[in-house]
Amino acid sequence: MRDTDSSDDRATDGGVDADAPDDPGPDAGADAFDPVQVFPDSGEMDLRPGADSCYKCSTCDTNCPVAEVDDEFPGPKFQGPEQWRLSRDDAPEVDPSIEACSNCMRCDHACPTDVPLSQMHNTARGTYVDDQLSTFSATYLRKKILANYGRLGRLGSTFPRLTNVVMGNSLVRSVTDRVLGITNEREFPTFARQTFRSWWAERGGAQVESEERRVAYFHGDYANYNTPDVGKALVRVFEHFGYEVAVPRQRCSGTPMFANGMLGDARRAAEVNVAEFGALIEEGYDVVCSCTSCSMALRQEYPELFDIEGIDRVAANTYDAIEYLRIHEDLSGALAAASATDVPNLAYHAPCHARNQGLAEQALAVGGAIDDVAVEDVGDSCSGISGTYGWKSPHYETSMAIGEQMFEHMDAADAETGMTECPTCAMQMEHGTGYEVRHTLELLAATLTEETEWAE
Repeated sequence: MRDTDSSDDRATDGGVDADAPDDPGPDAGADAFDPVQVFPDSGEMDLRPGADSCYKCSTCDTNCPVAEVDDEFPGPKFQGPEQWRLSRDDAPEVDPSIEACSNCMRCDHACPTDVPLSQMHNTARGTYVDDQLSTFSATYLRKKILANYGRLGRLGSTFPRLTNVVMGNSLVRSVTDRVLGITNEREFPTFARQTFRSWWAERGGAQVESEERRVAYFHGDYANYNTPDVGKALVRVFEHFGYEVAVPRQRCSGTPMFANGMLGDARRAAEVNVAEFGALIEEGYDVVCSCTSCSMALRQEYPELFDIEGIDRVAANTYDAIEYLRIHEDLSGALAAASATDVPNLAYHAPCHARNQGLAEQALAVGGAIDDVAVEDVGDSCSGISGTYGWKSPHYETSMAIGEQMFEHMDAADAETGMTECPTCAMQMEHGTGYEVRHTLELLAATLTEETEWAE
């Protein structure tokens, strides 16, 4: 068995299986994820076919949560195909309004002609940062810090109690707001006393061995440094179903880097992840992610933006963790035969990056299979935080305005606890409502495994 570097405590800083059967079974999601092939016949990243497919129907604009609350934002149609066409006419600059795009990627999901809007936005942001933003500016420094959360994570998790005290100090938050433009309206996420990777090494790695049932866990930075219980829940649930779990060396998925225009950083992270997970795929592992933004990055944004050997194979063998179980196991049957202990009614928010992968309904199906557990959908609105977007002082009010509909639905829900698969959506849910928010994998672990209690 391949050495997966279980003693390394770093997350390091920052699909659908091509060989899977056509019918994944009745318990799978209603919508299969099918990445858009923007340039299938060329190794060059030519966005003209996508731009020419836009016929200005404005569906993307009407589905854009930023445009809905910000009258000055020109919308994804301008940010994508129109700006791309202008840039072909030797226009010297990317319009600064690209900074107001939250990278929720709802425009991709809405477009009837599969225009690669988010790919255009990511490319434009990268050009804007490289060509128009001074590396000595506070804006650039803020982007660098937010895009590379893993660096802060490694430092903060070394002395978690001290870090939590310092970052929770009102004076420190005020300084970061004034100097860097990182809003002081939000409480900085707390670092766990033990990282997921430390726990993984302490338990001795995988507790189940299998030649046929193997998954490699992409945990990302946040589950490692801040919410290790999510990673523990994933491991326990997959081991419950007889899977051997590998936890290889890895870096951030790149999502915050895409959103901040740091495409060079994102590429370097992608090269590590493609090499590490690609090697495990060769050994019969599939890749599973606990964060829907991470699975979105590996299966869509990587092959759209980068030409790295093995990247398509990694994309084709990457899944959201719950999606994977619903495809390969009788998850509903297992949940119906089990019972959850002390689980309150749950208010569920489907992240935008889950919706974009056709996974908006899966948590509701999971909750519906468990006796005495009520999971209420709080609507299809965006949470508004969109990763690092809602952490930036200039965008905080817009972020909260976008989230207002979700807050209202949660306040009206007959529930005591929130649930989502996105860590930053969880931040927004807690910030806007005061709810405690848990991950869907924690619900599965509390129901299926004896090791985990909901009240932990």
